[in-house]
Amino acid sequence: MAVSVRDVAAAASVSVGTVSNVLNRPEKVSPATVERVTQAIEQLGFVRNDAARQLRAGRSRSIALIVLDSGNPFFAEVARGAEDRAAESGMSVLLGNSDERSERQDAYLDLFREQRVNGVLVTPTGDDLSALLRLQRGGVPVVLVDHEDAASALASVSVDDVEGGYLAVAHLLSTGRRRIAFLGGPRSIHQVADRLEGARRAVAEVDGATLEAIEMAALTVLQGREAGERLRAREPGERPDAVFAANDLLAVGALQAFSLMSDVRVPHDIALIGYDDIDFASATVVPLSSVRQPAHLIGYTAVDLLLRELEEPDGGHERTVRFRPELVVRESTAPASDE
Repeated sequence: MAVSVRDVAAAASVSVGTVSNVLNRPEKVSPATVERVTQAIEQLGFVRNDAARQLRAGRSRSIALIVLDSGNPFFAEVARGAEDRAAESGMSVLLGNSDERSERQDAYLDLFREQRVNGVLVTPTGDDLSALLRLQRGGVPVVLVDHEDAASALASVSVDDVEGGYLAVAHLLSTGRRRIAFLGGPRSIHQVADRLEGARRAVAEVDGATLEAIEMAALTVLQGREAGERLRAREPGERPDAVFAANDLLAVGALQAFSLMSDVRVPHDIALIGYDDIDFASATVVPLSSVRQPAHLIGYTAVDLLLRELEEPDGGHERTVRFRPELVVRESTAPASDE
């Protein structure tokens, strides 16, 4: 059984109130009593319940972060950035994984509200932000992460994914490719839709270029491998000569599928580019070109913005931060003329 404040008080022959003062306001207690209570705490192994104390005060020292997929290295790096900034302010980060499901996201929102977190950082599962807006109206600041919604009153930190999609496909077209396949989905994910829009803009600028959009059930290696297997099963003349995957996990899966077939070589037969530039992208059997997002900086900035929301709830500070993506070229998109 856990040692309680009453146990400490009995061991030190003082009142429960005196133990509370020693823990929270030691300057109100004589040095001799502080020493006696401290010795009792050490002997009994008492651990104070900060969570309960903070809940009684109506606040905590925690920030919640809800991401689409905590197994994705991109979101892992976002979380690291959030933790680094929170630690600088003496706070901790509670992580929730929505698994791209709105009902799971909303369950986490309810849980974190009950735990009196200082605020919520969230990559929403879709365009319905009503639950987040209700949370904000209830006094819990919300910052959108890797997502922007100009129509809402929510603060946000994001990357221009339309530009990112454009950069990826414009690069493929510059290497001589003309039959582009886009792997990404579900389309309800705002980032996927934006990357596809950027890809379409790039294709529209080049005569004879085509774009085939292949919707995936999830942004995972397994889904990428399945898509790659379907593409390699086509007759050579019906295959795309380049693939733009909506994230690096899909691209890695497609690369695995292509590597199992002797007549599909990357980049000679099919060029391949991903998105996010996770650490593993440069370590694949054919180093993967990608569109880099500043994941750590996104998480760090989101917490910084949340702290400003707490200090100035009525505004007076920048509430929307948008970063620009960066094209990273590696061997997987070498020019077609290099065959």
